[in-house]
Amino acid sequence: MGGVKIWSAIEVAEEVGESCNSDIPSSSLTVDISLPLPQMKPRIIELCKDMFKKWSQLDESHFSIETVSGGITNLLLKVSVREYSGDDTVTVRLYGPSTEYVIDRERELKAIRYLSAAGFGAKLLGVFGNGMVQSFINARTLSPSDMRNPKLAAEIARQLCKFHQVEIPGSREPQLWNDILKFLEKASALEFDDSEKQRKYETISFKEVQDAIFELKDLTDLLDAPVVFAHNDLLSGNLMLNDDEEKLYFIDFEYGSYSYRGYDIGNHFNEYAGFDCDYSLYPDKDAQYHFFRHYLQPEKPQEVSVEDLEALYVETNSFMLASHLYWALWALIQAKMSPIDFDYLSYFFLRYNEYKTQKDKYFLLARSYVAGSKTG
Repeated sequence: MGGVKIWSAIEVAEEVGESCNSDIPSSSLTVDISLPLPQMKPRIIELCKDMFKKWSQLDESHFSIETVSGGITNLLLKVSVREYSGDDTVTVRLYGPSTEYVIDRERELKAIRYLSAAGFGAKLLGVFGNGMVQSFINARTLSPSDMRNPKLAAEIARQLCKFHQVEIPGSREPQLWNDILKFLEKASALEFDDSEKQRKYETISFKEVQDAIFELKDLTDLLDAPVVFAHNDLLSGNLMLNDDEEKLYFIDFEYGSYSYRGYDIGNHFNEYAGFDCDYSLYPDKDAQYHFFRHYLQPEKPQEVSVEDLEALYVETNSFMLASHLYWALWALIQAKMSPIDFDYLSYFFLRYNEYKTQKDKYFLLARSYVAGSKTG
């Protein structure tokens, strides 16, 4: 993830192909994500024809392209192709500019193969210079309020339980603290051209942030949380629902890694706050227990013991604090690197202050729980 070597999507695609004994088409073409859609269109068509031989002879009139969604770190396009033998639809995902400073694409591409084989997300169809082509999912993106719907919350919990059982080959070492410390290293060495931004940036005590990270790591280490392959970014925009079939999809595994079970759940609960970061919407204990029951025993949610609920409650809310530190530091790097017009610097303070607001309550909870389980 260093700022020096930018990984090559093509090399990664070839490696992924070899490791999975399959042929993923690749192209060295790149698409300028800053172009307006009409100007991007010919390049997308050229890319599709370069990658998929069956389309190489079709002229432009056979292709129609529309925007599905523009996330903070990527742009999703729906490409519909009218063929003589019938219609075909794919999704082209363009990586956001400078995202290689915060996202390990190699890790992502390797995981996608195994997750898609287990029935998660879209199928990987091809890789190019700054993005990938995937199968099209016919569903709508959830809103933060959808996630609070008890029926949907139960389904998200059941799916997450399955997701956490997927085995991804390679090291199973949890990456959470490694990633946070990498972010800290980058975030603490920035310089802004804008003097107002620089002034705000200089009010941050990175010594204080570093102490917070190590203090929280020491606390969560006592909880002995299970390590799973985690999604790590389960916000409403990465959940899709086909209302007719009542089928839920997890998408976008770009932050996926081996991590702690409680972190994935706590990070998801933080996303109840939505884009306005209204943390009064964070789920209360009853809503969390409802989620935990369907996560721990998808078939028999009512049979989950009070002890198991309590343990997962402590674990989740301790790691929820780590989610604030992770995205706070992420935002600082984005404030410097991202061309997207978003006040990332203020977002740092928002998340870091929420960490400080919640810290005492959940540190106390975790410490008394650990003390109790030692004597119990």
